[in-house]
Parts: sequence; C-alpha cells; structure tokens
Amino acid sequence: MSAQWSLLITCEHGGNQVPAEYAGLFAGQSELLGTHRGWDIGILPLARRLAAGLAAPLQVAEVTRLLVDLNRSRHNRTLFSEFTRDLPALAHEELLRRYYHPFRQAVEQKVDERLTAGEGLLHLAVHSFTPVMRGTLRNAELGLLYDPTSPGEQAFCRHWQRALQQRAPQLRVRRNYPYRGSSDSVGKALRQQFGRERYLGIELEVNQALPLGSAEAWERIQQDLLETFRQVLVAGRF
Repeated sequence: MSAQWSLLITCEHGGNQVPAEYAGLFAGQSELLGTHRGWDIGILPLARRLAAGLAAPLQVAEVTRLLVDLNRSRHNRTLFSEFTRDLPALAHEELLRRYYHPFRQAVEQKVDERLTAGEGLLHLAVHSFTPVMRGTLRNAELGLLYDPTSPGEQAFCRHWQRALQQRAPQLRVRRNYPYRGSSDSVGKALRQQFGRERYLGIELEVNQALPLGSAEAWERIQQDLLETFRQVLVAGRF
C-alpha cells in the first residue's frame, strides 16, 4: 500500500449498554439485549486488536443499537427500534444529539482530515452476524462487504478473500455476504460524501459462532484476519 493511504477502523455496534436515563425503556429486556439484536456479539475485542496491530485509529460505540442504530441513515426505518420508535420527536432528536451525531461526526472528521492532507483513507468497519437468521443458516464464517461500483474496494476484498483462503482454508469467506456492501451504512454515507477514489469503505462481517466457540480457534482466526489484512495492505494491489 502506498504511503499516501491511511487507515481507520470503526465498530458501530460494539456494546449493548443502556444509559441509566433510558433503562425504563428496556425493563425486563436483558435477555434480548444480550442477543445479536442488542449488539454485534464478540466483535469489539477484534476491532481493538486490529486497530492496535495496524496502528490505526479506532472509533467505537458501545450503546445498544436498540436505542439508536449508528450504522443507519436518518431516513432508515430501522434507525430506531420498537423500544424507541414511538418516542416523541424531541426524544428522537435527543438520542441523535447524544449518541448518533457524535459518532458519525467523529468518523467524518477523521476521514476529512486525511483527505484534506492529500492522503487516501481505507476504512474498515468491523461487525458480526448471527449464524441463523429467520430460520436460515448462514453458510459462511466471514463476509467481506464492499460497493461493487468501487474498483478499489472490490480489488481489496478479492485479494483479502484469497489471502484468507490460503492461510485458513477451513474458513468459508464470501464477498458481499450475508449483506450487500452497498446497503445503508456509515460506509455508504462516506462514499456519497467523499467519493470513491480516495475513500475506500469495507465491512468485515464475522459469524458470531466464531467468538462464541473455541477460544483457541478464535484466537487463531483473529490473528489470521490481522496478518492477511496487513498482507494485502503491503501488496497494495487495489
């Protein structure tokens, strides 16, 4: 990777915290908060490990996505969950002011700083997904999401997939699965704001069966992700 590129790692759903003033909205919902609906299970330690290993800045959110989903645009109907959707408009604005805007603006500022300095910015958003959704078993351990109209994102994910398959052939690594990289997200908003030439936004999706499974195997996979990501960066073929 040429010297004019910088890195940024984000973790939009790193926790399932409920601020004390909103605890009443989630009374009796501790079990639900602990599921994939409340947060991206097991993913925050990986985000921190990647950021440390790559010497990259990390932007993290630990408030539950059921309060307000930081990875959705303002117009998305899932921005607020069933617990907050029917709150008054002023309450919605307060949630956005406290949690949504600070996170999004911090990420935007980091991107803008690097682009203004004449660098490119490679943004890796780290997420996890439930192994079973609506009765359907997801048939992948890792997903690499990107916008198909971005040649740089597409090339990076293709090379990363190949590197992972060579290093850890037991892992099923799929591109734009279980979601599409062009779907509503922080990355999509940043592409629209900054363009596709010097901003590349990639999402890593990890099957939650991995961090919830063997600790030894998960440790190895985290290292595989770090080493292969670094390998593609050094090769710079994107």
